[in-house]
Amino acid sequence: MDLSLNDLLSILSATIRLSTPLIFAAMAGIFSERSGVVDISLEGKLLAGAFAAASVAAVTGSAWLGLGAAILTGMALSLVHGFASITHKGDQVVSGVAINIIVSGLTVVLGIAWFHRAGQTPTLPSSARFMSIKLPGADAISQVPFLGEIYTKLISGHNLLVYLAFVCVGLTYWILFKTRFGLRLRAVGENPKAVDTAGISVDFLRYRAILIGGILTGIGGTYISIAQNASFTRDMSAGQGYIALAAMIFGKWKPTPAMLSCFLFGFLEALSMRLQGVVVPFLGEVPVQLIQAGPYILTVVLLAGFVGRAIAPKADGVPYIKER
Repeated sequence: MDLSLNDLLSILSATIRLSTPLIFAAMAGIFSERSGVVDISLEGKLLAGAFAAASVAAVTGSAWLGLGAAILTGMALSLVHGFASITHKGDQVVSGVAINIIVSGLTVVLGIAWFHRAGQTPTLPSSARFMSIKLPGADAISQVPFLGEIYTKLISGHNLLVYLAFVCVGLTYWILFKTRFGLRLRAVGENPKAVDTAGISVDFLRYRAILIGGILTGIGGTYISIAQNASFTRDMSAGQGYIALAAMIFGKWKPTPAMLSCFLFGFLEALSMRLQGVVVPFLGEVPVQLIQAGPYILTVVLLAGFVGRAIAPKADGVPYIKER
């Protein structure tokens, strides 16, 4: 398959768009797990955020109100996860899986009850969505060879939430590694007893971390339903929360490597779309099912082959019980 510059830019542009919800979820997972709380519920919070955003946007006609509803929903589910795993010292994986299962069923039930569309929300008009933005100067330099094409087709033309995802990566790095809160957050994920001895509440720090994660997954869910798409459909997160978890582990719980890992998954999905219907010499047409399974196969391979080598925060997944 011969690729022109235009084809390559189209694939890379699609990679950025497809990676955006993964980036939000991966940054949410980094905050949570750096504090010592395993967050398997990234998938459920993305799905709940997508449903809340599309539902509120469909009723009010406002994408911003939809975003606000998604953020509040993500934070509410984070509090549920925290109540079970931080306050009551429950199994963090079980709590996260339970949230995923509940959200998967509840979004369908509420969708049927509210909209009578088999669990879907009405198709949203452009005014109720986050649409693509043309950056300043895009038209002026569009005819400039190479650089003009890169700016107009790769950098410009995305919606606001795509650009916000890149800002979130920088903010995550700054908060974790350049602020006192970030220092304490990383410390509580490594040695919560030492943090407690210093007079800092371990539980309060962990709650703040998972609430930040709820905000980020709410934004990621909003992107899925009212920016990347124009409505909510059943299970539309399609395992992206789990993929983000794999990207976070592959990125060693660091923002920039995790973002690059998300790009790897996004690129594979974008490439799979490009390969549909392509005939490979001596092999024939590439099976659509194999192409669609690519990102999930990569997730399994990375988790099976890399998770044992990645060094997680020492207190990750371990409930802290204060000594009396």
